[in-house]
Amino acid sequence: MKKATATAEKSDPKDGKGEASPSQLIDARIEELRDWRGDTLARVRALIKQADPDVVEEWKWRGVPVWSHGGIICTGETYKTVVKMTFAKGASLEDPSGLFNSSLEGNTRRAIDFQEGAKIDEEALKALIRAAVALNMSARAAGRVR
Repeated sequence: MKKATATAEKSDPKDGKGEASPSQLIDARIEELRDWRGDTLARVRALIKQADPDVVEEWKWRGVPVWSHGGIICTGETYKTVVKMTFAKGASLEDPSGLFNSSLEGNTRRAIDFQEGAKIDEEALKALIRAAVALNMSARAAGRVR
């Protein structure tokens, strides 16, 4: 039996393939949305991959796309009125472009809520993603020194 944080879950039984990869599950989520939310999630995903070609896609917590590199970078949740990109260690990241607009009160996470028609500052978002990876990697390196 797989843990809730497994990186693969059963795919649609009608496709006859059994297990689906996290990337396939994210593809399916984008396809099933069939509206601006799917387009936005697909765009965010592409920007994450551009910013960090070594990113690992995961599928956690019963259906949340997660991108990791040395730890969780961010998640990509979809709701009725927003696509929420939550950075696991966002409170520790510099945000000179002011992208964070949600979950600002917490001590750890920060999020960006994209609403329908929102313009994505692609360069600022990629810089934020790279900063999150650097933070993860520096924390990992510090853990090895101890």
